[in-house]
Amino acid sequence: MENGSTNSNQFELGTVRLEIFEHLNQPQKLSSNSGSTIFEPQRANSSDSMKKTSSNASNLDYSDQSPEKKLTLFALRLAILEKTASGLGTLGFIWATVVLLGGFAITLETKDFWYVTIILLIEGTRIFSRSHELEWQHQAAWSITDAGKFSFRALKSSSHTLFRTLEAIFWPISAGQSCSRHDREFMDNTQMAELRNEDCGNSRTRVENDGWLFLSKNISNFLYWLQLLSASACVSLSLMRLIQQEYGEISKGDSDKRNRKSALNIFYGLSVAEAMLFLMEKAYWEWKVSYCKLLQEVNRDCELGNSGLVSIKRFFYDAYSQCVNESVFDGLKMDLVSFATELLASESRDEQLKGVRILRTFAASERFSNETLRKIGTSTPVIERLVEMLNWKNHSEEEIRKSAAQILSKLSGKKHNSLRVAEIPGAMESISSLLYTGRRFDVVADEICQKNVVADQETYEFSAFNLLGLLILKKLARDHDNCGKIGTTRGLLPKIIDFTQAGERLLRGNCASESQIKAVERSMQLVKMLASTLGSSGKILREEISEIVFTISNIREILQYGEKHPMLQKLGIDILTSLALDEDAKERIGRTGGGILKELLRVFLKDGLSENPNLVRVGAGEALAMLTLDSKRNCHQILRLKALEKLIWALNDPVLCVNSARILQNLCTYSGSDCFHQLKGIGAATPTVLKATMCAENKLQEVAIGLVVQILKFKSAHESGIEFEQIGIKETDLAAKLVHILKEHQYPSTKVPRIRRFAIELMILMMKEKETNIQIFKHLGIEKELKSVGETTSELECYNVFSGSVGLSRYSTTVHSLVDTALELLADGRDQATEDRLINH
Repeated sequence: MENGSTNSNQFELGTVRLEIFEHLNQPQKLSSNSGSTIFEPQRANSSDSMKKTSSNASNLDYSDQSPEKKLTLFALRLAILEKTASGLGTLGFIWATVVLLGGFAITLETKDFWYVTIILLIEGTRIFSRSHELEWQHQAAWSITDAGKFSFRALKSSSHTLFRTLEAIFWPISAGQSCSRHDREFMDNTQMAELRNEDCGNSRTRVENDGWLFLSKNISNFLYWLQLLSASACVSLSLMRLIQQEYGEISKGDSDKRNRKSALNIFYGLSVAEAMLFLMEKAYWEWKVSYCKLLQEVNRDCELGNSGLVSIKRFFYDAYSQCVNESVFDGLKMDLVSFATELLASESRDEQLKGVRILRTFAASERFSNETLRKIGTSTPVIERLVEMLNWKNHSEEEIRKSAAQILSKLSGKKHNSLRVAEIPGAMESISSLLYTGRRFDVVADEICQKNVVADQETYEFSAFNLLGLLILKKLARDHDNCGKIGTTRGLLPKIIDFTQAGERLLRGNCASESQIKAVERSMQLVKMLASTLGSSGKILREEISEIVFTISNIREILQYGEKHPMLQKLGIDILTSLALDEDAKERIGRTGGGILKELLRVFLKDGLSENPNLVRVGAGEALAMLTLDSKRNCHQILRLKALEKLIWALNDPVLCVNSARILQNLCTYSGSDCFHQLKGIGAATPTVLKATMCAENKLQEVAIGLVVQILKFKSAHESGIEFEQIGIKETDLAAKLVHILKEHQYPSTKVPRIRRFAIELMILMMKEKETNIQIFKHLGIEKELKSVGETTSELECYNVFSGSVGLSRYSTTVHSLVDTALELLADGRDQATEDRLINH
């Protein structure tokens, strides 16, 4: 038989005693056991958060490199030209009305009178067109509002538009009828009627939007060209008169006409300057927008896609209007994130959709996410609006709801933001609404296999919302306060447990979709986080989770059928380990008729072929060690499964040895006297664990010493002596090793918190069995080391397991008591030795 083999078919009790662990002097091979476990206290580690902070700090500041700054600067330049032109126009209008027409109406030549009048009329037309152009540009670049819909219905009259509208109205009905055949399993007739009416309404809205968009765009273009023609006419007429200089003859002594030429030149000059500035503005606009494609460039930099161009146009028009109508610098204060948050508060569905798309894109962008999430996270109204959107279940609002969930999932990734999200009234209920559990996964898998791909398409959106809901909850659960809120939200915990269901068809078949497996994984991750919560809230959560009847059965199915999904098995095992912290939950797991324990043993002892079997097997061993700790029922179940011999053999496996020793130690400690005969075979482990005590380090050495203590309780002093001789280890060497351990661990260690306790227990046992051992320990100077232990002992050494840094399952005997017992034995041995010397003398 090969060394280190763990094949269950090759277990032979007679040969176990000859298998000495050959890897004990190679601690690097025990790397799979080097991580922190529930049997060791864990300090709060901020390294991860520090890494995240430094990563976020390395991101470019959004405000310093935001692409929309190009638009606000462009709007500023345009506004300066516009306001300068408007100022000149105002001055020219005042000059014409006050100086020319008001002061020289009688003395002006008829030709100049009409030129001035026409120029003023043209300029008035241009100003009127300019004041209304932005409104129509807004409308052309945006969606229709409720008032716009009414106006459009009043305006549309052409037969072509009417026929298109009628066609669009009737087309969705047939589409709805065809789709109802696929949806009949999901909705009743009433729901399908609502869906058809909703689709028809959406189609009507699309037609009206297209028509209104067409109308507003044409009106905007008409006003645009009207302004260009007006400005061109002003330039032409004014330049003509400035070139001609024919303002009439001025006779001598006619004082009323002596300043007429200068007054007219000033007016025509102002008109030319105003019109030229306006034309320069338009030329600059066309150069940047049409030739340089500024809007498309900003849209590309913002990563908003094709649908984002409309939002970029609206943002630009808003910034330009702000600069024109108010201070020229007001537009510089605008940014797309604030713009999008304003759209969320709108009553228009299109505006809400565009706003949430911008926030979704920026929140997911590596360049913009940091600043975007900061702005969203510091605005309670925005978070409330996003949470409210999670409850919107209309088909037409599906994208808005999904985008809001995606933004919240990003927002919840930061701890301070997750606390704000959880504090929103009704937030947990809204997140719970994302979880749809009306159909079981195995049923869905059957439909996909037996019907066609349509079934998968129908459940796709449900699975997307499910994944988002579970992701948000998982991120919120990183904070223990939020875990308590999740547990107290009505109906939420059973929903989460429901997603952990994964039957044989899903786990072993080839029909399961990636989203289904992902949903199971996320729900298990969430349950694991809830079950491992610290404090009183964690105790309540573990109790509630274990009381749900599907929790244990779902995990058992994953252990039984999940060979292809080792990560799911590992999550299920971790959940069981955390639940075992609660005594009642531990007993509930044991009351499954040995089902869970049997599956854990199978996983633990099976030499798997999965990608990472060691991770799963080590986890299964830790779960078994936790379930057998201080549980007589579970220890009896393990012994009934006749697993003792296999567990002894697992001591030779470098992956399984630590947890196998823990399980065996628990079996010896908590099984009770009525199982004494079943545990007689534990002696077969003596060679392996003694060798580990002498050669191993850290965890393996700790558990080996603890197991030696239990094994020697089943042997007499004579049997122990024979055992030492057969193994080739002298009791003197063992005693020296124990003393060395106390010297090496002068203070309690978080990595091996019980090694000094176990070493002292083994010393006491050895001194009680043989008086000669007392003299050996005394010669080695153990008294000094014991006193040192008594002075440095701490609460760390008083517990079997830990929940974070909180100790659980306290030992009945303190380390101080063990030290006192050992010192008493040394004192008795000293007195006995003195008495023997007197007798011999």
